[in-house]
Amino acid sequence: MAAPDFVAVGHVTLDHFGNDVRPGGAALFAAVTAHRLGLSAGILTSHGDDFPLELVPPQIEVVTVDAPHTTVFEHHIDGSHRTMRRPIAARTLTPADVPDDWREAPLVLLAPVLDDVDPAIGDMFSDATLAAAGQGWLRAVGRDGEVRSRRWEPPRRLLGRLQGLFLSDEDVLGQEAQMLEWLQRLPVGIVTAGEAGALLYVNGERYEIRPRPAREVDPTGAGDVFAAAFLIGYQFDGDPWQ
Repeated sequence: MAAPDFVAVGHVTLDHFGNDVRPGGAALFAAVTAHRLGLSAGILTSHGDDFPLELVPPQIEVVTVDAPHTTVFEHHIDGSHRTMRRPIAARTLTPADVPDDWREAPLVLLAPVLDDVDPAIGDMFSDATLAAAGQGWLRAVGRDGEVRSRRWEPPRRLLGRLQGLFLSDEDVLGQEAQMLEWLQRLPVGIVTAGEAGALLYVNGERYEIRPRPAREVDPTGAGDVFAAAFLIGYQFDGDPWQ
C-alpha cells in the first residue's frame, strides 16, 4: 500500500475539561488539517482501547501501537491561567514502529505531546520533507503529575534532518538563546506568540509576522493546525511567505 501524502507521528489523547472529554493530540489535529486540505493523511500513534477511533475521519489511516491506556491530559483553566496534569500515558513511539510502506511518505510531522516520540524516528523517513512540532519535547511531568516545562537539547542528527521546527514562546521560555542556535541550523523555524503573532526564521534570519484579526473560539490544537497547514504549503511552493 502506498504511503499517505502526510504522516503525523505522536500520541492521540483524551483531554479532560471538567466533565467534558475530547479526543486530542498534536498528531490528530495535524492529520485532520492535512485531510481537510485534500491530502491523504496517516497517524502513527499509540493508545488504549478507550480511544474513540470512530471519531477520526475514516479517510485518515491510523497505525496504532497498542497500549494499556490512552494518554490523558486533565486541563484546569482559571481565567487566562491554564495548568495540565498527565496521569497516564500510552507507549513511546520508536523507529521500529514505523510501517515499512510509510517510510516513503513525502511529508512528515513529528508531533509529540509529552516526550512520546523518539526523535530517531525521523531517520526512518529518509526522503521526506521532515518537520517537528517541538512542544512535547519541552515538557515533563512532575511527581504530582502536573505538566511543566523542561530544558531540551535536540539531537544533532535531528536538527540535521529537519526542514522546519515549530515552537511557541511559552515552550522556550528561559531557553531563548538555545532556541536561536537551533533555528540558525534550519531552513525554516516558527515561534508562535498567540495574539502577538509569530516570529519566522528563514535560514536563520528573523522576521516578525503580525497577526490577522480573528475571534478565538477554542485555542486547543491551534498551533498544531498552523504547523500542518504551513508545512503543507511550504512543501508545495517552497515559499515560507505564502
